[in-house]
Amino acid sequence: MSSETPDDPRSTAIDALKQLGLSTYAARTYVALVSLGTGTAKDVSEVVDVPRTRVYDATDELAELGLVDVQQSSPMEFWAVSAETTSRTFEEQYRHHTQVLTDALTDLEPVERRDEQRGVWTVDGRDTVTDRVLEFIAGADDELIFMSVEDVLTDDVVNALASAADRGVSVKLGGGSPAVQAEIEEVVPAADRFDSLWVWSDTPASRLLFVDREQTLVSVLVDDGDDGRTETAIWGSGEANSLVVVLKGIFTWRLDDLEAE
Repeated sequence: MSSETPDDPRSTAIDALKQLGLSTYAARTYVALVSLGTGTAKDVSEVVDVPRTRVYDATDELAELGLVDVQQSSPMEFWAVSAETTSRTFEEQYRHHTQVLTDALTDLEPVERRDEQRGVWTVDGRDTVTDRVLEFIAGADDELIFMSVEDVLTDDVVNALASAADRGVSVKLGGGSPAVQAEIEEVVPAADRFDSLWVWSDTPASRLLFVDREQTLVSVLVDDGDDGRTETAIWGSGEANSLVVVLKGIFTWRLDDLEAE
């Protein structure tokens, strides 16, 4: 039986299949059959750590998913479908489960989603902050004020700003470095620049988003203790929200000047 190391393709594939819902024995059996082409229970158990008697349970699980075909010979032989077919099978299952989840959660939400949020909410982690930024940009109707440093400016965010501009949302950029503003303007040529009270890249801040003057998010990059930096953000929503009121007071006068130009 060959050994598995954390970085080899076999171990990686087994871990990924387990994360997608396969049992450990089923994941090991499928990976063994992929490397063998076809094989018996004895062949499988010699390649990976699966007892011969458990190979049959594992292949039943795989066959139910359409990942393995069975030849009713003596001894019984098993054939694994291609990597492309397996990937497509799991992609279809993922889309189905995602749609079921979306429908169920939508049914659970109140008829009128509460937009007014009391207090300020905290979000930690660069990917999670990006998710909130993308969600808030997607919900913009009239106006977006956006600032960012280069470290956290992703293609997804720039493309989301472009999509907002395409549907008629006014995109305004302030305080960012020339490189950030140029990168956004290349994809969002309709974006307007305005002079904020400070140069965003000269502060510890990471990004700021102000949506329709009713929803805002502000983040900073902080040391994570592992010689790196992570992002943490606060956000608020609603005209009476304290964070929104503060940001509106900071920006409204300057934006009114911009619109009058």
